[in-house]
Amino acid sequence: MSTPYPFTALVGQEDLRLALLLNAVSPAVGGVLVRGEKGTAKSTAVRALSALMPEVDVVSGCRFSCDPASPDPGCPDGPHETGASGSRPARMVELPVGASEDRLVGALDIERALAEGVKAFEPGLLADAHRGILYVDEVNLLHDHLVDLLLDAAAMGASYVEREGVSVRHASKFLLVGTMNPEEGELRPQLLDRFGLTVEVAASREPDQRVEVVRRRLAYDDDPAGFAGRWADEESAVRARIVAARDLLPEVQLGDGALRQIAATCAAFEVDGMRADIVMARTATALAAWAGRTDVLAEDVRQAALLALPHRRRRAPFDAPGLDEDKLDETLEEFGGQDGDEGDRDEGGDDDPDPDPDGGPGGGPGGQPEPDDAPRVDGESAAQPESGEDREGGEPQPSGGGGGGGGGGGEQTPARAAEPFRTKVLSVPGLGEGAAGRRSRARTEHGRTIGARRPRGALTKLHLAATVQAAAPHQRARGRSGPGLVVRRDDLRQASREGREGNLVLFVVDASGSMAARQRMSAVKGAVLSLLLDAYQRRDKVGMVTFRGSAADVALPPTSSVDAAAVRLESLPTGGRTPLAAGLLKAHEVLRVERLRDPARRALVVVVTDGRATGGPEPVALASRAARLFGADGVASVVVDCESGPVRLGLAGQLAGELGGTAVTLDELRADSIAGLVKDVRSSAQNSGQNSRRAA
Repeated sequence: MSTPYPFTALVGQEDLRLALLLNAVSPAVGGVLVRGEKGTAKSTAVRALSALMPEVDVVSGCRFSCDPASPDPGCPDGPHETGASGSRPARMVELPVGASEDRLVGALDIERALAEGVKAFEPGLLADAHRGILYVDEVNLLHDHLVDLLLDAAAMGASYVEREGVSVRHASKFLLVGTMNPEEGELRPQLLDRFGLTVEVAASREPDQRVEVVRRRLAYDDDPAGFAGRWADEESAVRARIVAARDLLPEVQLGDGALRQIAATCAAFEVDGMRADIVMARTATALAAWAGRTDVLAEDVRQAALLALPHRRRRAPFDAPGLDEDKLDETLEEFGGQDGDEGDRDEGGDDDPDPDPDGGPGGGPGGQPEPDDAPRVDGESAAQPESGEDREGGEPQPSGGGGGGGGGGGEQTPARAAEPFRTKVLSVPGLGEGAAGRRSRARTEHGRTIGARRPRGALTKLHLAATVQAAAPHQRARGRSGPGLVVRRDDLRQASREGREGNLVLFVVDASGSMAARQRMSAVKGAVLSLLLDAYQRRDKVGMVTFRGSAADVALPPTSSVDAAAVRLESLPTGGRTPLAAGLLKAHEVLRVERLRDPARRALVVVVTDGRATGGPEPVALASRAARLFGADGVASVVVDCESGPVRLGLAGQLAGELGGTAVTLDELRADSIAGLVKDVRSSAQNSGQNSRRAA
């Protein structure tokens, strides 16, 4: 077994370490979600925490880690005899992103259940994590059906395994810790709310601190055991402090003044439900216990708000989590001054736990997140409105406000997107086999049963009627004499199910001068933003190709981060000629590469243009030939017609015909009539495209 990196040897990351330690003191806080860029020691910190967790008492021989003081009466290994107990280190169980349902919840032996009527059950990761830590790296990439199982277990404190009328239940209470890179996509709101605390982490920009990080990491890699030995005393001190804080926790008093501050803060930030209030109360109590106090102070409430509320406050689509600290301080001051909090602020030196080796990580002003935590893409902050856009207030103005305000001249100031609106479903026709999602029909492991087939590999979803029907004719030949059905592996049938898949939605956006009128571009960006929001809700991957001037660019390679696409869209410059053919050819190349990476994921191309093609020799003919490539491949497509004015050329409709898709105006994008737009794509083209991809 490898030696974990010492928790106390971590450099910086005070918020992360404090949040993890508070959960070690009080698991009822509800876990931690760690958001941040790659390479910021997120996984290292979580794995290091397991070495600090106190040992747990368990019933000897119980695979489900029952507590001998109060064993689970419904434990599959029970009933347990009194006195048979032991202790073991707290476990940290890792849930891989690509894990199967059976690996997570456990599996029943279907053959024995049918033939013998016994519950032969192999526990899964939820059983292993009971009374320990369940760690999910890249939790935002977890498949939806696994997220649903995690939500059920976290809400009920138990895991249920159901297989055709045979069920097993066992206790499953765990500390849920997840890490994620926001650039790869966001979490579903239901799972996000299940994390008690959230912290944002980023690499230090201080050279001295970065030097120390590298120095310690190299020393650990050269001699893990020796490096850990040098930090053994600090690790023991923090471990003892966790135990002391746990013992003190029941004595901590949460006064009415602190409760009023908690309630007022949650109301001020308009968080949904009451879970935020409860989590803040538990966090503030744990902070007091960690500081060695029996009363909760105003700074405990403030620190608890900074950890528990950023991911719960109401915010506009694509806004990053965060809190207005000035507003927080005003709220705490308005509802503070009770229970003698002010008089106790100077009591002791542990109110703001320090991250030094002797005291362990802590909170306080040095550990609070930066007030400006806008989303970043490729190391750059999100684009801020230009001064002209500030004057507009988001409304389109007649004048350009930037250089090159003509129809096809130079680059213009980026226009602000109009308010997003709800769109109807644009789906890919046919039946796919891609990753689980909510857009197009697909064969999946979850959904309604549409038939049965022989299993390919391990049996996951039994079709009971088909299995009985296959086994019934052979009962006499197999010597059946009792009531049980003699079932062999050849009789088993896998249920074929139909559900929904996520697609790759590739936006091809015209950013030329003909689109640059501020009123038009503002509406175009609002429409694309609306479609991006729809893609986020339907668990799609998204990509963006833009074309203007003389070339096309991949503004965003296919990714699960819809937020990144929204940021790129907001800062999209406009102006120049309309190289429509270049944009289509670039999009075709993006799809070709992505098809090699993920052949099961089908694509939906959304071309946002007025249909004009200028620049270069024969631009219209070249664009027409490029468009026919999509039709030949059977790629589903929609052209969002951005042409405006009393006289319309209908070029977008012609482009849609060449693509083998359909055209819709910006106004029609809001209407009920677009529900089946993409279904008008020729089925024959789609089928031929699928066949050609399989052959390739």
